[in-house]
Amino acid sequence: MSPNVAESNGPPSDSRNPVVKFEHPNCQLCTSKNLPYLFSKIRHVETVPKDFEFYSLRLMKLIAEDALALMADKEVDIPTPCGTWRGVAADPENEAFAVSIVRAGDSMLQAVRELVPGIPVAKILIQRDETTKEKTPILYYKKWPKNVANKTALICDPMLATGGSVIMAIKSLLEIGIPEEKMIFVNVISCPEGLNRLGREYPNVKVVTGMVDPMLNSDRFIVPGLGDYGDRFFGTVE
Repeated sequence: MSPNVAESNGPPSDSRNPVVKFEHPNCQLCTSKNLPYLFSKIRHVETVPKDFEFYSLRLMKLIAEDALALMADKEVDIPTPCGTWRGVAADPENEAFAVSIVRAGDSMLQAVRELVPGIPVAKILIQRDETTKEKTPILYYKKWPKNVANKTALICDPMLATGGSVIMAIKSLLEIGIPEEKMIFVNVISCPEGLNRLGREYPNVKVVTGMVDPMLNSDRFIVPGLGDYGDRFFGTVE
């Protein structure tokens, strides 16, 4: 599949921010009309951790719902009190597992588990080497649930910057037999650099994101972004 060019400046009819172009054949943006409000809350530098957690969970549930919707692709007849309605069926508790890229990924994991309480969970610890210019990712730990063959992997990480961490997670999933087509990356904020890299290297991995920001700065942080997601969510900001 050849990459297509997409554009993003947030939800439909949001002309407040510049259009951002990126190339990824399987990237889907959350289209909730409340995204501008929720992003305004979590981006603000003065938002305290308690409020950041509250508003970001509201936002992440919207994004996670869109990711789960990708699994509901089987049409079925739904009996109603007054007739029959053509709907869809999915069983994410038994057909999927969540992969949290520790630590910020645990925030998205919380949103996913509130929507699918019984979903199996994998943990993978990947940290950026801040001493290197490219912030090279280092894999420290991974733990998989039992019986994940043929299941969809919901990769949870709220920030997509260079793409190094999620690509390392994808490689780890490929090693245990999960194909690209069975992976969905669930993300809050991404940027063209990370999306373009994912589109080149793993174009069949689906991406569901809340918003695409314009760029990375020289320190490889997303701009305008919101700072360190894990620190702000868990209240460990220095």
